[in-house]
Amino acid sequence: MLHVRSALLLALLSPLTAAQTTDHPLSIERMRARTYPGSALTTRQTLSPGANYTRRVVSYQSDGLRINALLTVPNGTPPKGGWPAIVFNHGYIPPNEYRTTERYVAYVDAFARAGFVVLKPDYRGHGSSQGQPAGTSYWSPEYTTDVLNAASSLKTLPGVNKARLGMWGHSMGGHITLRAMVVSPDIKAGVVWAGVVGPYDLLFKALLQWGRGDPNDPRARLLATLGRPERNPAAYRAISPNAYLADLRGRPLQLHHATGDTHVPYSLSQSLASSLKAAGQPVTFYTYAGDNHDLSRNLKAALDRSIAFFKTHL
Repeated sequence: MLHVRSALLLALLSPLTAAQTTDHPLSIERMRARTYPGSALTTRQTLSPGANYTRRVVSYQSDGLRINALLTVPNGTPPKGGWPAIVFNHGYIPPNEYRTTERYVAYVDAFARAGFVVLKPDYRGHGSSQGQPAGTSYWSPEYTTDVLNAASSLKTLPGVNKARLGMWGHSMGGHITLRAMVVSPDIKAGVVWAGVVGPYDLLFKALLQWGRGDPNDPRARLLATLGRPERNPAAYRAISPNAYLADLRGRPLQLHHATGDTHVPYSLSQSLASSLKAAGQPVTFYTYAGDNHDLSRNLKAALDRSIAFFKTHL
């Protein structure tokens, strides 16, 4: 504990420069330099079907790990060119509590009923996926790596249109969605609900309680490497997807956030919406007055808007 605290104090006094962070695992440029080949999807379990779609637990490869995922495929003949597809990035759930077929059931069902192939990755260390959990996606890149490999794997599925690939993300999954989109041009459109999508100076202010009690948490390790954002802003720009919004090159985002969210501040989505507009990128931002982190009171409206967005842009 003393060793970690000493390292953290030293880093705060003499953080790495922006040039030195080009090799940091979270660096956008380093993530772009990597490959995300994924693999063919292997069926692990066939589940009871949905209203107009099949359901399976499948697996794919990410960093040499077997990652499980929930896959839904519409019934019938694919449209010309293949089905549009969505990688579905769930929010933070304690890894030991996570189950592939639990949580987000109504969300996946809505997209599947609407004619999209949906792949919901479990992330490493979640459920029966191999590997160790990474904490959260803001401080380390592993979960984003897993969803980029999921996207590549999804494109191997017969009947999927490789050019019509989108991402949906909630909370932490929103951060993963934004990061994945600035890393890979293959993601053509993104929807973010209650996303952790602000630049790092806002994240450290807004998420004070996340990871502070454990000196070995990835948040502490990031601080030990880079120091505070206000002391080393260039270094944090190098790892922040918010600094690369112009590289979306017209690929649209739709944002949803409730003013009553007590988990992720509404101000983070406000910041991203303003930054996207300043960067000349298309964005639609829906506000839900007084609703909660899950948009429970406006679930149907938010899902309908998300489905309409993907039908327009994929």
